[in-house]
Amino acid sequence: MELLGEYVGLDGQQRLLRVPCEAPADADPFQGLLSGVAQMRELVAELFDPLVQQEAQDREAAAAEEAMDGDDEDDAEDENNIDNRTNSDGPSAKRPKPPS
Repeated sequence: MELLGEYVGLDGQQRLLRVPCEAPADADPFQGLLSGVAQMRELVAELFDPLVQQEAQDREAAAAEEAMDGDDEDDAEDENNIDNRTNSDGPSAKRPKPPS
């Protein structure tokens, strides 16, 4: 028994992962399968590790760039937006209707 995995990378190149799931003759056959699944998981992690690292670097760079840009526009916009203000003293007071 063996596990097969096929992956087509961003570069369009096909990669094939193959893991044998042979258990010793006196062992439980499912033990060989469990061992094969663990090996396949390691291969998949190795395959995607460069992509995960690149994504983490991209996120860090984007966060650093955003921190350097500042947030001045949003702050000014929030100050002018009356709808977002909350009243921490309780419910707002109701104004009486003007006489008609």
